[in-house]
Amino acid sequence: MLARRQFLRSGLAATATLAVAQVPRTKEITLRDTIPATPFGKTGHRLPLLACGGSAMVEKWSPSYGLKALSFDQRVAMIRHGYEMGIRYFDTSRNYGESESIYGEALKDVRGNIYLATKVGVKADDNGFVEPREVRSSIEASLKSLKTDYVDAIQLHGPVYEYMGYDAGMRIYEELDKLRGEKLFRYAGITGHTAFETMHKLIDTKLFDQVLLAYGYFPKGMNTMLSQSNLQWRELCLARARELGMGIVAMKVMGSFLFGHNAPNIVPDFGDDRYRALRRAAMRWVLREKKPDLLVVGVSLPSDIDDNVDTLRRGTAFTMEDQKILAEFSVKALGSKAVQAMKTT
Repeated sequence: MLARRQFLRSGLAATATLAVAQVPRTKEITLRDTIPATPFGKTGHRLPLLACGGSAMVEKWSPSYGLKALSFDQRVAMIRHGYEMGIRYFDTSRNYGESESIYGEALKDVRGNIYLATKVGVKADDNGFVEPREVRSSIEASLKSLKTDYVDAIQLHGPVYEYMGYDAGMRIYEELDKLRGEKLFRYAGITGHTAFETMHKLIDTKLFDQVLLAYGYFPKGMNTMLSQSNLQWRELCLARARELGMGIVAMKVMGSFLFGHNAPNIVPDFGDDRYRALRRAAMRWVLREKKPDLLVVGVSLPSDIDDNVDTLRRGTAFTMEDQKILAEFSVKALGSKAVQAMKTT
């Protein structure tokens, strides 16, 4: 059995390399000078540090972010504003409600000048996981919503292997590998909020081109706290991904509902200016050791984009004041009902 798995792994790796070679290189993405940029793994792209996440603007999750979602047209305008401000990497997922459709409408005429990433593995209605035989239809539905005939990256959605295990994740990858040669996407990625030991095993197959992982000051995954063991595995994931030349993207920079618009509900009376300083400190913390290449930060309002761009325009150096405000807020947040109710994984 071990020999068969090793043979399968080597065969898939060879096929993946061939498939990438068959996809023509896209033209170089044109950047603005509003956001510092960095090389993104082995993709050949140089991309702004700030990327846009698509989960914080959808109606079904808006309450957890402390806001009511804007109208569809307002959100289309918001995403286009992000592009005009210099954002070039846009991340979404098939199960992020109307997010893909918003991106599709906002970015359809600049498709060649952005890096577009979506995910496969969780059903669109969040009701279970995609079977391997459903991978093609899921990707085709994403492409239709995104108004494009290809995406730059299809990512194995973390909940698949976090709940179903390594083998389930690999079965989804095997279907992706069959489709890459059809030029539906250029790169294969992996995402994850928890289960970093399993993520490390997947990274170590050398089959994935990029990784998106929960990485923020507050030790939180999706809806759980991360154990010290899990945090150590996360560091190993980062190190191995860097060694392999993968593109590395951080998500949960704001801890989802913790440091963003919902922060006053977690720690009341912290001060409006200090809430804003908290969000800026959270971004700079992630960049302090240059472990991820990019930060995917979800946006709910156009002002989120302006604040995030302004933060990075001012500089990425992590200061003692940043450390202080993160620590003060986090100590109080740890005692809140919302955090106390979270399990540790």
